[in-house]
Amino acid sequence: MTGPDTATDFDVTADWHVADPYPFLRRLRHERPVFWSDHLRMWVLTRYEDVRSAYRDHATFSSVGSLTISRTLTAEVRGMLGEHRSFLDDFAANVDPPKHTRIRRAISRAFTPRAVERLGDRFRAEVDAALGRVAPRGRADFVADIAHGPSARLSAAFIGVPPEDEQRVKRYVLAWFQLFLSPQPPARQRDLARDFLKYLDYVDRLVTARRAEPRDDFASLTAGLIDTGPDGLTHREVVETISALLLGGNDTVPNALSNAVHRLTREPAAWREVVADPAAIPGMIEESLRIDGASLGSFRTATRPVTLHGVTVPTGAQILLHTDSAAHDETVFPDPERFDVRRPNARDHLVFGHGVHHCVGAALSRLKMRVAFERLAGRLPGLRAAAGAPPPVYRRSLVGRGLATLPVEWDA
Repeated sequence: MTGPDTATDFDVTADWHVADPYPFLRRLRHERPVFWSDHLRMWVLTRYEDVRSAYRDHATFSSVGSLTISRTLTAEVRGMLGEHRSFLDDFAANVDPPKHTRIRRAISRAFTPRAVERLGDRFRAEVDAALGRVAPRGRADFVADIAHGPSARLSAAFIGVPPEDEQRVKRYVLAWFQLFLSPQPPARQRDLARDFLKYLDYVDRLVTARRAEPRDDFASLTAGLIDTGPDGLTHREVVETISALLLGGNDTVPNALSNAVHRLTREPAAWREVVADPAAIPGMIEESLRIDGASLGSFRTATRPVTLHGVTVPTGAQILLHTDSAAHDETVFPDPERFDVRRPNARDHLVFGHGVHHCVGAALSRLKMRVAFERLAGRLPGLRAAAGAPPPVYRRSLVGRGLATLPVEWDA
């Protein structure tokens, strides 16, 4: 049976890889830091300094088309999607300067420190409501009952999605994730493609409506920048920005929260330390993001031949900047498999990218996690893995590590 010590390539369908890829990645860092993956059909950078340098050198490692990795789609589904098979062509993470600079500057207007803190107050109320529903039971699926709801509702309210549409949008976002970022059989691809097209149509109509009748939300703010001159946005740029931000609220942050709780249930001394000293929460969050990153990394395209460690990556080749591997690089993070909530350089991880492509929503993501753990430590100090529950299962994905379920319990 193939495992991390005998594998010669990535295989997202293998249980060992989705559950614990780190021994395999450690071997790559030592033996083949620049690695051609037949499975991904791209090159992979696994060492911290190489990944960090590539993020900074956007002239060589281009982001244009970096999110277009839908290589598993059938010809039929590609035909169904038409121009949308290359999704997010006009999203900030998928373009280079100067276009990236213009789009990011516009988006950043919604993420001022005051605006982020105000969102934190609302998120605190959402988390309290979720905990209020489950606390008397003494048991829950953390993924479904606690992690997803508050984050998804906050994202919907921030964007301007009406409450009655939240569940529909959540289904659409899940369809998008599964269609492009997780291998699916042909029949399932067709169903997911239909929902994805409905999603784009929904966001398109939302932007059109907010442009006609603005409200106090992100959709209105960005819709008001459409066709306003050289510093403005296009309609498609607004649609794709909103589509991507909803994905973060419905998937990325809940995954990070669930991964952190899973880690803490396996490291009960660390959880007790956090409960006793809430000032340790920010450091614990950074260490959790480092050791159990919800994101595999970022994709780039080489604009010229690049030689690293004696290996030349040709012009036009796609490259994975493997931030998850970089976060376990022992030359930067001593004893990297040890979970240390007071690790002094934990925040040096690259989960949110680096350089001009540092995630614009990083501050909000960190705030959500801090608020969630402050409330968890205060209301469920006895949080632990549910007795008798099977080991949690990770979803299979090309880009991240997220738990499908996480049974937990506490003293009701």
